[in-house]
Amino acid sequence: MALLSATDIHKKYGTLEVLKGVDISIEKGEIVSIVGSSGAGKSTLLHILGTLDQPDRGAVYLNELQITSLRSKKLSQFRNKHIGFIFQFHHLLPEFSALENVCIPGWISNAKKSLVKERAKELLTILGLKDREEHKPSQLSGGEQQRVAVARALINTPSVVFADEPTGNLDSANAKELHHLFFELRKKFNQTFLIVTHNEELAQLSDRIVHMKDGKINNI
Repeated sequence: MALLSATDIHKKYGTLEVLKGVDISIEKGEIVSIVGSSGAGKSTLLHILGTLDQPDRGAVYLNELQITSLRSKKLSQFRNKHIGFIFQFHHLLPEFSALENVCIPGWISNAKKSLVKERAKELLTILGLKDREEHKPSQLSGGEQQRVAVARALINTPSVVFADEPTGNLDSANAKELHHLFFELRKKFNQTFLIVTHNEELAQLSDRIVHMKDGKINNI
C-alpha cells in the first residue's frame, strides 16, 4: 500500500473549481515533484494532502489512516508528528536561535527536551550548520535560513515532507544546493518528499513528475 494516497479530491473557492477529481499516490522514500502553470491547483493539492486545508470531496490516507476524517485536535497532533513542511519563505521565528527554531515542533509534541535538542543538533550538523546553531535568523544567509527550515521540518521524523516552492526565494547556487540536500536526506533517512516547484532542474531530478493542468493531473 502507498505511504500517501488521495482519491477523487475536489476543491472549490466560491465559484472557482480549483481541483476536479484528483487521484495521487506516493510510495515511501519517493521524491515526487508536482509541476504545472500558475492556477493549475498544485499548492491547493499540496495543502490538502498536508492537512492544511480540507477537500470538499474525496479522501486522503497517510500510513493507511484516513486523515481527512480526523477532528481538529487529533488532526493537529497527527500533523505535528507525521508531516513536515517547507515553504518558499522560511517562516523562522526571529527572536529564537537556529537551534531553538528547529526544536520548536519537537517541544510542541511533548517529546523529551534533551532528546529533541540532540536530534536538532544532529540535523543542523548534517545540513552544514553546526557552527550556526546559536545564530538568529537575521544573522543567517537566505540559503542558511532555508536549511534551518528543512531541519525543522525533519525534527519529528515525519512520514512525509511537503515542500511548496522551496527554492522560489533562493538564488541558483542555493537552489541547487537545496535540491541535492533532499536527495542526501532521502539516502540517509529514506525520507519521502512531495515538492511543488516551477524549477525544472529540481523536477527533472525527482523520481517522478506529476503534471497538473486546470485542476487535474495529466499523467503520473
